[in-house]
Amino acid sequence: MPIPAAYLLDLDGTLYVHGTAVPGAPEALARLRREGVPFRFVTNTTSRPRAALGARLRSLGFEAHDHEISTPVTAAAELLRERGITLAAPFLPEPSLEDLGGLALAGGVSGRPPGATPGAVLVGDLGERWTYALMQEAFEYLLEGALLVALSRDRYWRRGERLALDAGPFVAGLEYAASREALVAGKPSAAFFQAAVESLGLEPAVRNEVVMVGDDIWSDVRGAQEAGCGGWLVRTGKFREDVLRRSGVVPDRVIDSAAELAALATGAREGRDGGR
Repeated sequence: MPIPAAYLLDLDGTLYVHGTAVPGAPEALARLRREGVPFRFVTNTTSRPRAALGARLRSLGFEAHDHEISTPVTAAAELLRERGITLAAPFLPEPSLEDLGGLALAGGVSGRPPGATPGAVLVGDLGERWTYALMQEAFEYLLEGALLVALSRDRYWRRGERLALDAGPFVAGLEYAASREALVAGKPSAAFFQAAVESLGLEPAVRNEVVMVGDDIWSDVRGAQEAGCGGWLVRTGKFREDVLRRSGVVPDRVIDSAAELAALATGAREGRDGGR
């Protein structure tokens, strides 16, 4: 595979794990900047707003600017604006509600009772805060005609030494109950990847040479491939060799960690066991 023209980089599990930067990852990104290799941070995280994600990256030693970060929350806000929906019920962590500027919020975790049926139900990662009452509330809005918007369909993420349920299982439950298919605002939505690629400002001829680097075989790798990008899998975060074998997904490359991007910044080709 040719050296990528640009990178889309996942955050949790790829650039940092357990709140600690992956060894060598900050230096790798610094080298990409020096060599003029463009990249964007592309995450399905809904627990923090974009500004807080930027601050976290900087605290871990990464040079990061807030406008370089694409999140499913900001993508969902744009999706609803395009559809003329102005009232939404958010089911995601409260800190990220600030990225839904321009939308009226009611129901869900907003703390405000809806005066009318929300036009959309936004489902993010509430983790252990999910309750039967919240699922029932979201279900009833869907029966009344609300649009179901999944901020991600990720199945699980790595929390400490365990794998923890992500938003995907709750989205699937609401889809099943309401006989409704969700629109996906974050990964693996092709529109989400394409918007990130367009933000890089590349010439059209090289846009298909952009590579997504992440630890999720479905959202990062397969999602990127279906959107016309390359998909590289890292052996950090929630990576599991047995899951890769069973998935049926074939990454364009498997690398030990994001630190390997430093060598690729200058076009160096590697013959290490970690690449495919």
